[in-house]
Amino acid sequence: MRSEPYNVLENGVAGRLPEEMVLFTHLSGEAEETESGQDMLIPFAFEEMLCRDVGAGQVPPVLHLWSHPGGVALGLRDSRLPRAGAAMQALEEQGIRTAVRHSGGAAVPLDAGIVNVSLLLPKSPGKLDFHDDFRLLASLIAEAVAVSHPQAAALIRAEEVTGSYCPGDFDLAIGGRKFCGIAQRRQSNAYFVHAFVVVSGSGLARGELIRSFYAEAADGDESLDYPRVRPDTIAALGELGGLDSAAVFTAGIRQAAARRGTLLKPADRLQQETGFSLQYGDPRVLEAARVLRERYAR
Repeated sequence: MRSEPYNVLENGVAGRLPEEMVLFTHLSGEAEETESGQDMLIPFAFEEMLCRDVGAGQVPPVLHLWSHPGGVALGLRDSRLPRAGAAMQALEEQGIRTAVRHSGGAAVPLDAGIVNVSLLLPKSPGKLDFHDDFRLLASLIAEAVAVSHPQAAALIRAEEVTGSYCPGDFDLAIGGRKFCGIAQRRQSNAYFVHAFVVVSGSGLARGELIRSFYAEAADGDESLDYPRVRPDTIAALGELGGLDSAAVFTAGIRQAAARRGTLLKPADRLQQETGFSLQYGDPRVLEAARVLRERYAR
């Protein structure tokens, strides 16, 4: 069922955040951004393990903010294009890491100017409709933008942006140019809703990167099913009259959550109180990344 476009802030408060969430951050340049953090699959494996722990009741619901210094994450369908392997190798030779992710969607770039926002939540028995969770994350992102740039935030709409990379019903756009996409992945007892937010840098350059990948991966076969990317449909918030700093955006996310009455508990405090700890270099995370790589490798 296709969702109708709407103005995110004018639509009212969408859904409720839990009263308490644990905050994990892995932003490019932070201390834990070690060699393991350069692996494209580590953030996805980390969330896979953390989501299992949320579902098992070992940890409260989680807000995870992260970025990657430079890569392209592909959808499974992308990896099946006839020259996907050669296109991925071409990116690797440019110093751009690649990986096939297990969550939904198509190819997206990741770099220090893109902040990824994930909500990891326990699943209620019988829960089937996840549209409210998409709306919840969309409204949280718009509220984060409004903390520093209310005029830009007032223009944010949720709508599929035709011609963008990884298009979907819950693209977030200003003036028809996409700066954010939202996806989700479910497990048996928990799920996560994930957004990439293009904060700074050139949307056009990122769109061209993904357009070029598809041009080589599809080998000119117009009959194949893949996004026809038009680079001018993508923009960073900083290009749309909004903020242009990852630090300002993540501070806005924290403030938006607090204004909703959610207590964000730092991960290190959770470790002090309960002994629970999960790091990018944790053996469970590294093993999960290995399994994902073997399972979804082309």
